[in-house]
Amino acid sequence: MTTTAKAQLKVADEVWIAAALLHREHPEAADFSIEEIVERVRKEGLHETMRPGIYVHVVQHCVANRPPNPGRYRMLFETAAGRRRLFRKGDPSHPDREGAKVTPRAEELPRKHAELLGWYEKWCDEANRSRVEDDPLLKLKGLGAHLWADETPDEYVERLREGWE
Repeated sequence: MTTTAKAQLKVADEVWIAAALLHREHPEAADFSIEEIVERVRKEGLHETMRPGIYVHVVQHCVANRPPNPGRYRMLFETAAGRRRLFRKGDPSHPDREGAKVTPRAEELPRKHAELLGWYEKWCDEANRSRVEDDPLLKLKGLGAHLWADETPDEYVERLREGWE
């Protein structure tokens, strides 16, 4: 990677790359400490020097479920005090962060990390699928549909109410 490419990498994108690499390298881990993410940024060496903004991005600017101050990215999710994981679609986020950036843009990623966006999509899909499979309430979806299979829900309710005074 050239020095110019390194200089153009946004701090938030550097944080996302580090968190994504940790998740990919440790699929058994649900989340990581702030220090682990900061250390992974240092180890990856995507910038000439360790920028001071890395820590505050991991603590605040990139964290979807914290109030924006001033950064409003939704790249990380706070699972517990001092713990972070990548943000997934469906995670709750602070309303003032709605619509904010979740992943780096493909053209802004260093070439050696371009495959992380595809990995991230699969990782989110697998997590959402298991979330549905493990949720007892979501497992009930569609249960009882046979009760009104030959009629609309409104017709079914009307039939149930027949004879009511």
